[in-house]
Amino acid sequence: MFPHEITPLDEKTDKKLMSDFLGERSGFCQVGKDKFVLPVAYKKHAEDYYNLPLRSDDIWVVTYPRSGTTICQELVWMVNNNLDYETSANSSLQDRFPFLEVNTLIHDEFAQDMIEANDNDPVVADMIHSWKTPGAELLGQVASPRHVKTHLPFSLLPPKLLDTCKVFYVARNPKDVVVSYYHHNRHVKLHDYTGDFETYWNYFKNDLLVFSPYWAHIKDGWDRRHHPNLLFMYYEDIIKDTPEAIRKVADFLGKTLSEVDVARLANHLHIDNFRKNVPLLTNAPLKGFVNPKEEGFIRKGKIGGNRELTDEMTKEANHWIEENLEKTGIDDFPRH
Repeated sequence: MFPHEITPLDEKTDKKLMSDFLGERSGFCQVGKDKFVLPVAYKKHAEDYYNLPLRSDDIWVVTYPRSGTTICQELVWMVNNNLDYETSANSSLQDRFPFLEVNTLIHDEFAQDMIEANDNDPVVADMIHSWKTPGAELLGQVASPRHVKTHLPFSLLPPKLLDTCKVFYVARNPKDVVVSYYHHNRHVKLHDYTGDFETYWNYFKNDLLVFSPYWAHIKDGWDRRHHPNLLFMYYEDIIKDTPEAIRKVADFLGKTLSEVDVARLANHLHIDNFRKNVPLLTNAPLKGFVNPKEEGFIRKGKIGGNRELTDEMTKEANHWIEENLEKTGIDDFPRH
């Protein structure tokens, strides 16, 4: 059973999005009362995601894209696995912390293009196959304790998730989110955004990017912040005081860390070390997956100072933020 209506995005908007996102070849749909935007492939798997069998020791990280997901994954995995630096260095985050709905993002044509671009390398083919494996099937093969990443909002996830599992929700100021998402969509050929930033900003504020609306997503997490199995965090707090964020995660997971442990993990999570020492993807000679002219998956990790936002956009964004904070009731949101 899946309780939400799924409707196609209107034809004109769908065509415009696909003309700017050259990697998005299948089109988009909107889901539920908040009209979350997702690839049409989501429709095939929506019920399986919603009814996913849960395990009591599952650990989930839920975020809107580019909100600090990756650093939170590594932080949570390390704490829950007793600071296993060796496995972290020798096993990809993708393998340690599977991405639930990644299969809906990997279009059939793109998958075939990647395999052919890599001369049918069996290692690449196996990796692409794992990306195409439905999330419920993939997670069924993972040993406990499972660590699960998702960009789906709570309303589209299993209703008993918080009653069953420990969950981290991470939010980030949207002025940084939109810039990071823009570069990510340009970097990864799966999305292959070719338009300018102003057009991208308009898509974002008008709730037309995949996993949008941003504010409905954040509110889904905020409204559940008092549940004992949810730790609601801000990316800005993780960056400004990483040791304190580590202590909060350890306390939430019932783990004891010494101050030496905390200091070492904070150093491990510093973006310069994180970028060098934490493999994100399975080690495969993957060609043609990214745009080499764009910044990598892990960018700067900074707070504010985004040159892409003009003074006019910044003024508009600040007004948009304050207006939505009032609507959602979020009262401790990081501003800059």
